[in-house]
Amino acid sequence: MTGLLAALAGVAITAGAVLAVTGMLPAPVSSPQAARPRPRRRWPSGRNRAGWRTLVAVTAGVAVWLVTGMPVAAAIVAITVWGLPILLSTSTAAAAGIDRLEAVEEWTRRLADVLVVGVGLEQAITATTRTCPQLVSNEVATLSARLQARWTTEAALRAFADDLDDATADLVVATLILAARRRGPGLPRVLAAVADSVADEVAMRRTVEADRAKPRATARAVTFITLGVVAVGSLNTTYLQPYQTLLGQLVLAAITVGFVAALAWMRALTLTTPASRLFQPRTTTAEPQLSWTAGRTS
Repeated sequence: MTGLLAALAGVAITAGAVLAVTGMLPAPVSSPQAARPRPRRRWPSGRNRAGWRTLVAVTAGVAVWLVTGMPVAAAIVAITVWGLPILLSTSTAAAAGIDRLEAVEEWTRRLADVLVVGVGLEQAITATTRTCPQLVSNEVATLSARLQARWTTEAALRAFADDLDDATADLVVATLILAARRRGPGLPRVLAAVADSVADEVAMRRTVEADRAKPRATARAVTFITLGVVAVGSLNTTYLQPYQTLLGQLVLAAITVGFVAALAWMRALTLTTPASRLFQPRTTTAEPQLSWTAGRTS
């Protein structure tokens, strides 16, 4: 009991020293160009978070080893501190993909509105670069730049589909490619219908993601309860005594591996599998054309 408290105190002192040193580091000197407002980052980058997580995991593992003399327990604590945030984290990639697809749907509607006035497809795409949603602004701006650099319309649209990298967005691009080939009337009405289909897809994906978030929340609650019971039980030396033998170490390792495998399996089941795309990703970038196509000059 006393040794465990001493170890916890040592971990707290180490963490406090690291935070103190970080706080004493000089702040970067701001330049006049840096005075303009920029989006503030509330959390460190992924690499910095991994570094801090590794430092805390190693410190906690060493502390447990010194107190209990159990290498398996030390490894379990280190792995838990490092890997548990990953296993129990929410699926931000799926939510970001849904938001981006919603931006594609909004851009499609704006493109249809611009086409109503009777301009050409290429001119309409260029006009939407100023009002397109922020999540797809870079991709739309790149598409417009390729068109202005005298790429063929179809090659630029296929590259645009690769930039978006979404099966539902390929439906929008396919509609634009067919429109670029035929140059017939009625494109605004078709794009509005395609936008409605994309909106339905966005609503369905949000519903599915909400349903998949429920088992993740249940797994987090069960995991935290289990860790709390283990933490309270470890304060009792009689509880830890059977695990100090070689057989006990092996049993403890087997239980931990099974628990982690169950969490990993649960996370794999709740992850969204990307749907097969309509267009195959291109291995090389299309070469810009040196002359306008007949469709664009008409």
